[in-house]
Amino acid sequence: MILRRITDSITHTVEDAIDGVSSALFDPVIRVGVTGLSRAGKTLFITSLVANLLERSRMPQLKSAAEGRILAAYLQPHPDHKMPRFAFEDHMAALTASDPVWPESTRSISTVRISLKVQPTGLLNGITGPSQIHIDIVDYPGEWLLDLPLMSQSYAEWSAATLEKAMTPGLAEHSSGFRDLLGQTDSAAPLNEMNANRLADAFKGYLAASREAGFSSMAPGRFLMPGDLEGSPALTFSPLPKAGKSGGGSLWRTFEKRFDSYKRVVIEPFFRNHFARFDRQVVLVDTLGAIHDGPRAVEDLRTALAEILTCFRPGRNSWLAPILGKRIDRILFAATKCDHLHHTQHARLAAITEAMVRDARDRARFRGAKTEAMAIASIRATVEQSVERNGETINVVRGRLQDTGKSAALFPGNLPENPSDILNPARMREGDWSDAAYSVTKFAPPILDLTPGEAPPHIRLDRAAEFLIGDRLT
Repeated sequence: MILRRITDSITHTVEDAIDGVSSALFDPVIRVGVTGLSRAGKTLFITSLVANLLERSRMPQLKSAAEGRILAAYLQPHPDHKMPRFAFEDHMAALTASDPVWPESTRSISTVRISLKVQPTGLLNGITGPSQIHIDIVDYPGEWLLDLPLMSQSYAEWSAATLEKAMTPGLAEHSSGFRDLLGQTDSAAPLNEMNANRLADAFKGYLAASREAGFSSMAPGRFLMPGDLEGSPALTFSPLPKAGKSGGGSLWRTFEKRFDSYKRVVIEPFFRNHFARFDRQVVLVDTLGAIHDGPRAVEDLRTALAEILTCFRPGRNSWLAPILGKRIDRILFAATKCDHLHHTQHARLAAITEAMVRDARDRARFRGAKTEAMAIASIRATVEQSVERNGETINVVRGRLQDTGKSAALFPGNLPENPSDILNPARMREGDWSDAAYSVTKFAPPILDLTPGEAPPHIRLDRAAEFLIGDRLT
C-alpha cells in the first residue's frame, strides 16, 4: 500500500511536469494570484479585470488592446475541477443592478480562466497567425498567507508570541475576555471538550474584534476565513500558557496536536497546491483604510504585509519552471480605492504603499522579479469636482454614500508628500495623528448604464494589466 502511494505520487508529479511543459510551449497559461487582507477589494478587482478584458474599450494602457491585437476574449469553462469557480457573473449582476451593491468579500479560494486570441508582433505576425493565451486568475484570502510563517514555529513558540502580542496597546482591550478565560484554565489539566471549545471561540472572538478595529496581522488566518473547515478540530484550539508538566491527554497536548494538524492539513496543501504555482502576484492594499484607523493600524498592516511577502518566491522563470518549480517574476502592489481621493493625491498614496512594502520590493528586485506600486480603483465610484470655499479652491470627490444612497461631495484631506510622515508615527505606535486627520467615506457602487461593448469604469486597471500580463501578449 505504501509503495503504491509513493508510485502514484511520482506518477502524478511526472504527469504534472509534462502538462506544465506542454502548456508553457504550446498553450501558454499565466497564473495570476490575487491577494490582500480584508477590505482590500480582491473580489472587485478580479470582477472588473475580467469584465475589462472581455470588453476592452476602457483599456488604452494595455498595449495589445490599444493596438487592436487582442482579436477575441472568451471566458473559458472552469479549468480546475478541484477548485471552486470565481462567481464572475453573480458579481457583475450585483454591480449592474438598478440598485447596485458591492460583491461579497472573498471567503475562500476560487479561480477563473479567460482566454485571449492575440495577434503576435514582429516576424511571427505573418508566420504563425494568432496565438491563444490562457489567464488563470486565482482569488484567495490574504489572511491565509499569514499562516505560512507558522510552519517554522512550534506550538509553544506560537503560544508565547501570540499571548505577548495580545497584551500590546490597542489589542489588549479586545483580548481581555479571552485572557480572563485563560486565567481560569489549567493547561496541564485533562482535556474537557466543552472548555476547549469555549477557549477556541473566545480566541476567535478576539481575532475578529481586532480585525474589525483595523488590525491586520491576526493569525491563524483560517480562524477568520475558515472556508470549508468551519467547526473542524483543526480550527479548535488557542494559545495557552506553558504547562509545567502535562500528560498525553491534557489540554496543552491536545492543542499542540491540533496546531500541528493545522499546519499539516491546512497550511501545507494551500502552499503546495496553489501558492507555489503562481507566475504573477497582485497584492491589494487598503492603505487608506489603515491610515483612517490610525498609526497602530498602519504599523500592523505594514507588519502583516512583511510577513506575507516573505512567503513569496520571487525571481526570473525559465522554460524549465514547470519542472524545477515556478517563481513569481512580477509583483504588483496596488493601493485600492484611490477614487476616494482627488487624482492629485494618487501619487502620494502609491508612494506610501510602496514605502510600506519596501523591504519585500527590494528583495524581489534583487532576485530578479519586477515590481511596481500604483494607486488604482477597480471600479470608479466617484467623480472629481472643484469647489470654492472662502475664496479657496478645494478639490473634492462626489459619490453616492453607502448608508443613504444620497450624492455627496467630500474632501478627505491631503496625504503628506513624504511617506515618512505616515510611517514614522506608525512605527512609534502612536495613538493618533498629532497634526492631521484622514477620513475615509464608504461610497456605494455607481449606477452603471453600460452600452454593449463597455465594461465598468476604473482607474489604472489597464496599467495594472499591462504590467501583469502585457509582456506575454506580444
